[in-house]
Amino acid sequence: MKPVKIALMGAGLIGREHARFLKANQEAELAGIADPAPSAQQLAAELDVPYFSDYEDLLSHVSLDGAIVALPNSMHREAGIACIRTGIPTLIEKPVADTEEAALAIIEAAGAADVPVLIGHQRRHSPDIVRAKQLISGGQLGQIVTVNGMCQIKKENQYFDNLWRQQPGGGPILINLIHDIDTLRYLIGDIHSVHAVTSNNVRKFAVEDSAAVILKFTNGSLGTLLLSDSVASPWCWDLNSGQGAYFPHTPADAYHIGGTEGSLAIPSMKLYKHADGGDWHDPLIVEKHEIAESHAYAAQLQHFIDIIRTGAEPLIGARDGLMTLAATLGVGRSAAENREVFMDELLPMAEHSV
Repeated sequence: MKPVKIALMGAGLIGREHARFLKANQEAELAGIADPAPSAQQLAAELDVPYFSDYEDLLSHVSLDGAIVALPNSMHREAGIACIRTGIPTLIEKPVADTEEAALAIIEAAGAADVPVLIGHQRRHSPDIVRAKQLISGGQLGQIVTVNGMCQIKKENQYFDNLWRQQPGGGPILINLIHDIDTLRYLIGDIHSVHAVTSNNVRKFAVEDSAAVILKFTNGSLGTLLLSDSVASPWCWDLNSGQGAYFPHTPADAYHIGGTEGSLAIPSMKLYKHADGGDWHDPLIVEKHEIAESHAYAAQLQHFIDIIRTGAEPLIGARDGLMTLAATLGVGRSAAENREVFMDELLPMAEHSV
């Protein structure tokens, strides 16, 4: 079969990762890059692909089978809907959009045009998360009772030279925590409510540098998330999994899932349980579950190619992405209003959307 022709809109850090995997996959052809930045034009020249400063021009002049939107969050709605109206399957980088209203517009456009949309929460394609999902769904842990997640990293001072990262919306909640929230939603189920506190005690910027979150899931499970971008630690999935695009592999565990029959540490994939009928008086048995050698971004691209070729159901569609976005925005709202925030407050129309 001929390679599928995929356009790339946005050539920043993540866009360049998409370009790298597109060039490496023999089933895909990078058909063009759209981004007004001079560095994007240089990248297109290096990769010998057509360059456009405007994505509308790319859509008008190049025959495409699909598109990847890796533009700034505020442009996801416009660019995503432009691709949908062209009739091509679209991969939109996380988050699906910058607001719930913008996400709903994408959902409605995709439904009206019957065009599949995949949201780029790449951790769902990672081999450790895939295996954890299998173990949980297969009942290996019993009833899930508790969940704990951590994302604690120390970002360099130069990272904040981009002034938008010092302002609300540019902090680790929307940049980092959204990944952990989506991962836990995928593994455990939808979130019922969040209760959070935040702090900017280290850098004193207008945006948070740390957050502590309590989660209630609709199935009754309880969870906590601890977040900071100003802590030197090994506890972050991007470091622990070896799947991070730019970070050194640092073995440790970012997630702990507790069930009535056993508990799982991720990404070490150690399952702790008692022998049949055992309890805290009995020693724990430790099972190490092996996982496949694969890369989350490469697996995500292959899934997108399958969507284009066969009409496969997206692993995470636009509506699913909306639920993750709402829970993440709920963290900031909870901290600002000092109260528990319920998902049905944030998504009064989502249950009726496509």
